[in-house]
Amino acid sequence: MIAFNVTQQTSLETIRENYVVTSSSPEFTTPAVIKREVVSVGCILSVGSILIIFTNLLVVIALVLLIRKRGCQNWCFVLNLSIADILVGVAITGIATDALRGTTASMEKGICLLRMTCIIAPSAASVLTMFLISLDRYVAIKLPLRYSQLMNNKMIAGALVPVWLIAVTMGFSPCILEPLQKEDYHNVCTFFSVIEPKSIIVILCLFFFPLLSVFIYIYMDILKIAWGHQKRIRALLAGSRFLTSSRYWGHVKALRTVAMLVGCFTLCWCPFFVVSIVQ
Repeated sequence: MIAFNVTQQTSLETIRENYVVTSSSPEFTTPAVIKREVVSVGCILSVGSILIIFTNLLVVIALVLLIRKRGCQNWCFVLNLSIADILVGVAITGIATDALRGTTASMEKGICLLRMTCIIAPSAASVLTMFLISLDRYVAIKLPLRYSQLMNNKMIAGALVPVWLIAVTMGFSPCILEPLQKEDYHNVCTFFSVIEPKSIIVILCLFFFPLLSVFIYIYMDILKIAWGHQKRIRALLAGSRFLTSSRYWGHVKALRTVAMLVGCFTLCWCPFFVVSIVQ
């Protein structure tokens, strides 16, 4: 009987060591299953980072050649967007490498915060650059005669420098501000193990919603301008089917560009913020 009790207790301890309860229901997940899931996430991140880096490298090369050949300075915003996305792809390669090994990186809190900074800063720069591109198209439609004079090298540099200053400030804010840091850090480096989840709500209110609101306002205003211009064309041309206006088609192209930016911005970031708030 004593031998049976010892064996039974040993078996229960072995089960507790090899199985992890994942919910209140009696469901268990083995370490092998957890490792398999982590490796799967690592494969997705690896493929994503490779695609992000190489596709944006091709875009950078094409844009540099285009700017040198035609001198289209407004393409510098798209070039900056590609560079920011390349930095995002490079930053997540470390996480992807750890996930492929089936483990989560174990490191000190300061180093983990620095790793997350390298992800947050270029991501913020990418989002702000998308906003600059939509704002550039809006100015081109709103002030078509002054646009070529406004968009010179000084104006472009004056727009890109604050973007990176704001992005770097946002990236390093978890390293500087202790309320944004997780108090009970256990040397397991993940986003929400080192950064306070409640800070996502602050970022949502101060960063995401204002930018999304401005995106929608710009899109609606361009739509209003294009609709009014179309009505004037119909009145002037008196039903002619062959005469068109280049300015109207410029509005249509701007609408497509801004619509694509608003759609990508919403689809890419809404799931992250919604899941973060729910968690």
